[in-house]
Order: sequence, then structure tokens, then C-alpha cells
Amino acid sequence: MLTAMRFIPDQAECAEAAVAADGGCGAAVCVAATDVAGASSIELRERVGLIGRAESTLSAFKAEALAELARRDGSGAAKRAVREVLRSSPSAAHRDVKAAERLAGLAATSEALALGQVPTDHARLIARASSEGPIDERELVEAAKTQTYDELARTVKRQQHELSGDDGQAICDRQKQKRSARMFQNAETGMFVLNAEFDPVTGAHVAGALAAKERELWRAEDPKARRGPQQRSADALEELILHPEKGKASGVALVLVADYDAAHQQLIDARISDGTPLPAAELVRLACNADIFPAVFNARTQDLWLGRRRRCASDAQRIALMVRDKACVGCGADANRSFAHHINHWRNGGTTDYPNLVTVCNDCHHDIHEHHHQIETDPQTGRHRVVPPPDPFPDTGSTNWRPDHTNPVLLN
Repeated sequence: MLTAMRFIPDQAECAEAAVAADGGCGAAVCVAATDVAGASSIELRERVGLIGRAESTLSAFKAEALAELARRDGSGAAKRAVREVLRSSPSAAHRDVKAAERLAGLAATSEALALGQVPTDHARLIARASSEGPIDERELVEAAKTQTYDELARTVKRQQHELSGDDGQAICDRQKQKRSARMFQNAETGMFVLNAEFDPVTGAHVAGALAAKERELWRAEDPKARRGPQQRSADALEELILHPEKGKASGVALVLVADYDAAHQQLIDARISDGTPLPAAELVRLACNADIFPAVFNARTQDLWLGRRRRCASDAQRIALMVRDKACVGCGADANRSFAHHINHWRNGGTTDYPNLVTVCNDCHHDIHEHHHQIETDPQTGRHRVVPPPDPFPDTGSTNWRPDHTNPVLLN
């Protein structure tokens, strides 16, 4: 059902329209104009949320119209309409129409999107999953209402694996078939761009090997003249491709995790360290590689408590942190490119022990050491997260909070 809609720039008119909406004024989306410069931080956050919900509703209306247009005149006509009316690129038009056609068959997802209960990207993630195999739509919609995009992506992967009926092997095979890579020269900058897509296992392996080479380069750098993270990543890739005689950096490139079912004496719940499910057959095939570490829990075969004997985390500790945290606890960045940060700082007597370490990326590491962000631990789940410092001048009062450390340099 198409719903009429108008934008209302005036606050008073918006309020009147909202009251009259039940009588059919047609104002399905109502976001009043406001002076953001005079708004408090709390009000700005609330406004961003309001606009986000409005964007979700508009996305639902757009998808509904495009799906109907595609049904009547074909997908090609719908794509042309998007390109002509919205002046979108061909790729954006293809993406919009494809998502609209998928959402047309997902009543619960479309309804939640129209009500502003789930973001557009979350709805598209569910729609894409529906095209790849069976899903429990209502379970995913409920998850989408509270989870971040990365969390929902993991939920989708887990559900797809559980419902696949073949231990996820078909999903794995399909992903391998869709692998691609291309290299082109940017006409504007003259720089060459390398773009590639791998299946999760291959991608994690490549990312691990690249990250290991980055760490090798970092250790060889002059501390007073370090490269930027992206420069180091480019140099590491160049060395791996153009100078293979130097070899891969030593260390583990891929961590595979599995639980051991003692009753049946077999490995179960095989997965990559970030939580991506893995068919048992893939685990068996990969576990023979020398630079892959199969971690079977619970088995403590490595010393994860180093105390003050060394400052940097060992390979065994990094592996344990990858399995526990799965990604940067602040923003969800790849664990391969993250640091093992001391919760109780080394300079303050903190130990290099597994419980005192947490996975954070370069940006979140800087936030902790330079902008006084803190590591917070959930007492129920034991999960860590990075939280910003309290507002020193909140709208409702003031605080005398001061950070425990004011270290302008990364001291781990």
C-alpha cells in the first residue's frame, strides 16, 4: 500500500500534522527544521535518531514503489527510472532495485523498516540473506532492532549456517565461486587501485598474512619516523607480491576454533576466530596447514600469564584474544590489525596477562591513550567495550571527573 507523504519544515505545523495524521493528513514522515547550533548534545543525538527513523520509513516507501514498478514493467525499467529520476549511478540503481525486489517478499522486514524500527542497511542485509537460502525472518528482524550492523551480520551468518542443512558447505562453495579481483588506474589521481573479494576463510587467511607482514615492518621502523597504518599496509602488500624471496612474516596467519564434544569424541561448532561458522570438512582440510592454528577449547597448552616478564603480547595471547574478542572491542575492526592493549596500563604496573589484555584497533587505541576513553567490562557476560569519558559539562550539571592517566603517547 502506497502512503502519501510530505515534509513539514515548521515545528508548529509539524505538531498539528502529527495530531491530524490519524485523520488522514498523509504526513507519514515528519521531521521539523531546527536550529542545530543552539541544540544540546543530547538533543542532537535525539534528532539524529529521529532522522534515522525517517530515513528508514522513506527507504520502505522507495522499495515498495520500485518493487511494484519492477513487477509491472520489469527490473530493467525500474533501474532506468532510478537512474533518470534520482540521477543514480548504474550500480546504485541495480542495488536499489535488487533490494526492493527482495524486500517485497519479506513482510516482517518491510513492516519494521516502514515503522523506523530497523535501519535500511539492516533490512538489506536480511533481504540479501533471504536470496541465498532459508532464514528465520522474524528472528532476524528482532535482532535487527537492537544489534549493530556487524552484530547482525554475525547473527545472519550463524543462522544461515544452522539452517543450511549441509553444515554450511553450500554457502562456503557459493562464496568461493563469487571470488573476484580487479586492478585499475584511477584516472583522477593516477594511482592504481586493487580491489578483491574472497570467501571468509581465504579472506581471513590473506588478512592474517598481511597483518603479520605489517607487524614485521612496524618492528623494523624507526620509532621516530613511522609510516601511517595505511602506508604500512600498502608496503606490506607490495613486499608480499613483488618480493616473495623475503617470505611471509613468521607467526600464525589464520586461527580456526572448534569445541570438543567429549561424549561423542568429535569437534563441533567449527568457526573462524571472528565467529564465522565453518563446515567441519573445511576445518579438517585447513588444519593441516603450517601457518594455521587450530584452537580446541577448553585446552590450556600455552602460558597466557606473562606478568611483568614482557610488555608485548605473545602469539599465544594474541590468538586467545582473537578468539575471545573476535574484533576490536571499540568499533569491531579486524582483530588482525588490532593491538593487545593493557586494561591496567603497563606504566601503572599492569601485567601482560590474558585477563588484563583487550583487542583494540589503532584508532580506538589512540582514543584510549589520547582522549581518555575507558575499557568497560560487562559483569554479566565478561565482554569488553570502549566507552568515551563523561561529558565534563553536561547539560544538566557538571562533574569533577578526571582521567586516571593523561598520556599523550601510545604506551600500550
